[in-house]
Amino acid sequence: MASVKNLTFKEVLDLVRSDLLRVEGEFVVQTSTGIRPISEIGQYLQEGGGKRLRPALVLLAAKLCGYEGMAGVRMGAVVEMIHTATLVHDDVIDQADTRRGRPSTNCRWGNPMSVLAGDWLYMQAFNIALNERNFRILDVLIRLTQVMVEGELLQLTCLGKPTVSEEEYLELAYRKTACLFSACLRLGALLGGKNEEEESRLGQYGINLGLAFQLIDDVLDFTSSEEVLGKPIGNDVREGKMTLPLIYLLQRCSPEEASKVSRVLEDGGFQSVQFAEIHDLIDHYGTLRAARERAQDFADKARGFLNGFSESPYKDALLSLPDFILERES
Repeated sequence: MASVKNLTFKEVLDLVRSDLLRVEGEFVVQTSTGIRPISEIGQYLQEGGGKRLRPALVLLAAKLCGYEGMAGVRMGAVVEMIHTATLVHDDVIDQADTRRGRPSTNCRWGNPMSVLAGDWLYMQAFNIALNERNFRILDVLIRLTQVMVEGELLQLTCLGKPTVSEEEYLELAYRKTACLFSACLRLGALLGGKNEEEESRLGQYGINLGLAFQLIDDVLDFTSSEEVLGKPIGNDVREGKMTLPLIYLLQRCSPEEASKVSRVLEDGGFQSVQFAEIHDLIDHYGTLRAARERAQDFADKARGFLNGFSESPYKDALLSLPDFILERES
């Protein structure tokens, strides 16, 4: 097997930098309407930044599969609009005040306007995709949207429950995060005219990359800072969400210690138990390390699904991305 050139995240993005700029432009054009609230919210969301990892995945997969064309830019804008819509809806559901270090959409415009803006972004994304006149692309996007909404509903049923298992958690992580990563890779394969088996392998790469991404997200919720994350740390447990470090903690700690976690989940915050107490328990039982090791497993598995694809800078980029996922700080 040919040696892999390890790329930095900047080098990965440099491979598709010009197309990512076109994605930004497409996002602006597609959210510029005569309806003032949509244009204002669309501009605010676009200016909020982000790594644009999901459009980059579409573009890298398309180029890996030999496609060069503007449909890659349009599909990049589609997945970014879908991702943005999910963030807007998440912030409404979670009653979040901040997103990426700025007031959240619902904080600035209120819940009704934010919900409708999120709905509009979904519909506009599908409108762009429809113009490709490709039923397989629509199949991927429709299934993606169903799975993500199902994930939101399932998560609501799990809020505040300390009995969530690792299997249930991974199912939620797939529906909330990994399925979108998978769709990005599948869209690139479809643009490149790859067969069903190759599309599936790229989709599996995306699933495992997305699961690693979500697990590191869970770790960062305990180890990062509000300045870096752009939102308060300890937010997941405050909102009643059971993440993998907490699941591992409850498997290892004493009943008395477990009751502290349960109280935070029941209280919906750190009233009777402080965040530092939970953090100390997680440190003591090494559950952040365990979660990182699980993320490493998914990252290694992701790379395996790229075997058989032709050597290229784009394959090197996809092989390098799991390292960035594991090492990221925000």
